[in-house]
Amino acid sequence: MDIAATPLSQWLARLETVSSREIDLGLGRVSRVLERLNLPPARTVLHIAGTNGKGSSVAMLEAMLRPTDARVGSYTSPHILNYNERICVDGRDASDAQIVAAFERVEAVRDGEELTYFEFGTLAALVVFAEVGADTLLLEIGLGGRLDAVNAVEPTAGLITNIGLDHCAWLGEDIESIAFEKAGIMRPGKPFVFGSREMPNAIGRHAADIGARLLAAGRDYDWKLAGDTWSWRGATRSLDSLRRPVLIGDHQVTNAAGVLALLEAGGFGAVLTQEAVNEALARVELDGRIQSIDLDTNWVVDVAHNPDAAEALAGGLEGFDGRTIAIIGMLDDKDVETVAAHLDAQVDHWIAVAADSPRAVDAADLARRVGVSTGNECEVAESLHAAMQRAEGLAGPDDRVLVTGSFYLVGPALDQLYSRRK
Repeated sequence: MDIAATPLSQWLARLETVSSREIDLGLGRVSRVLERLNLPPARTVLHIAGTNGKGSSVAMLEAMLRPTDARVGSYTSPHILNYNERICVDGRDASDAQIVAAFERVEAVRDGEELTYFEFGTLAALVVFAEVGADTLLLEIGLGGRLDAVNAVEPTAGLITNIGLDHCAWLGEDIESIAFEKAGIMRPGKPFVFGSREMPNAIGRHAADIGARLLAAGRDYDWKLAGDTWSWRGATRSLDSLRRPVLIGDHQVTNAAGVLALLEAGGFGAVLTQEAVNEALARVELDGRIQSIDLDTNWVVDVAHNPDAAEALAGGLEGFDGRTIAIIGMLDDKDVETVAAHLDAQVDHWIAVAADSPRAVDAADLARRVGVSTGNECEVAESLHAAMQRAEGLAGPDDRVLVTGSFYLVGPALDQLYSRRK
């Protein structure tokens, strides 16, 4: 392929062929290419790891930092609607031209390294940030931590939101093993926030072993939720009468508390005022996180693809008087049974469909597994379009349709829903 003036879509297709493996954990390849790129270091680099809440935390951090003089580059994955969402500067998606130019620059120094899709994209994001002069980087860890491509970049500070069972084939079959992998983003002498009050032993042990400065929820900072408001206590300041984040669910208050602790530890304590926090958390926008879209039917979309995320979604769905028709699609490495079990109390009718991925669970098999887990019937739909039509036919004026599971289901569903707004 002639890489000159190649469209972004063709570049993305090509990136899937550079490596023979979709996931190939390790820092060697990325570190070697990063060294050849010789990019100027950013002033501040914040790593965000954890099982759930990473995307929400990055969005909150970006909103908090937007009014400052920082030039903020944020890198997240996967995307919901288009690849450009992964690479943002000051809250705006990078353009096709910026991303293509970054891919070309990475390719020019790759020198035969078999970079995975994610590794190539991570390096391209760093190139974009360097080109525009971003001095504060918010880098979401893609998978685990210790061997994730993002961890090739030296952080100033970091946040581990929580630890749950996900990606077990790569990270380990139990919480402590997964926690050890995620603890790998820590660095000696640097501050790292752990955002859940339930902290695995591996987190504290690794911090002590390497001499990282661990800030633990409930110990070094804390928060209290009281109805529609919450309060937060950090190392040097306290905030009262804070409004809930616009993102729905009690878990988003937990995410926000960790974000404030990271900002304080990372040198941005000056932004922590009641007014600034309330304004920032009211303007956070993030697709696919208990997101409500009202058309002729009330739609709710959420990327709850593991047990902890499903439990949080179930909490956010409580208190609804109508019926809930759920469309679900998941990948084959996910715990379908536990996800369905967590959601079942909030769901009146299930519809299974295959997500748009080679790793998707077949719709018939997914329906069988949902049925076994919940004891309730689950329909099979031959396509997402058919599933959405069927759900709309079942939903009355006081009901809602939930679309949940994989990013590869929620993204296409959102695309269809957004197209109806036009």
